[in-house]
Amino acid sequence: MNIVEESLQISIPGVVLDADVVVPEQARGVVLFAHGSGSSRHSPRNRYVAAELQAAGLATVLADLLTPPEEAQDAWTGELRFNIGLLATRMAALTDWAVTDERTAGLGVGLFGASTGAAAALVAAAERPDVVQAVVSRGGRPDLAGEHLSRVRQPTLLIVGGQDTTVIELNREAMARLAGQTRLEIVPGASHLFEEPGTLEQVAHLARDWFIRHLRPVAHRVSEGAG
Repeated sequence: MNIVEESLQISIPGVVLDADVVVPEQARGVVLFAHGSGSSRHSPRNRYVAAELQAAGLATVLADLLTPPEEAQDAWTGELRFNIGLLATRMAALTDWAVTDERTAGLGVGLFGASTGAAAALVAAAERPDVVQAVVSRGGRPDLAGEHLSRVRQPTLLIVGGQDTTVIELNREAMARLAGQTRLEIVPGASHLFEEPGTLEQVAHLARDWFIRHLRPVAHRVSEGAG
């Protein structure tokens, strides 16, 4: 499969975000990535997962939710990576962009969140119930989504490493609060970053299967305003 990656600057209200976008031929859906604490669109783990999704015919959008000056500030303070409200607002705006951009219009939208990015993805899903069709969390902190959890009705897959005991418990508690179909997958022997051999492959395959099962084209978006 010929994979072409475009590096874009996406304008959303109040800010311009750097993003890498891949849209395979006859894509069956698009997955937007929300990165975790101190990470970016260059995260090797998320790029690995994105490549697996692309090979399965899913478009991917890896965007930096923070601008370069904000990332520099966050490197000193560590504050912005936990500003779930800010990250979720930008994730929701990226979702709006994906709905209208000619590359991805008409595709079912999924969100993939890692670490604190999982909370931003879940809040965005709660804020865009008619657009987001499915969510996957990798080593996520869904608890940071707070009261928004009870408004997430989309099918949600929570993936946690078997050695990440504290996060497993946080995910179990969040699972009870999520309103839609939810599944918790614990990857044996994996730590928080899934650095152990074979564990990230399991994450990618679980995410791929979840999105393929739940993402469907939305034809009416393409035809809106026609005529």
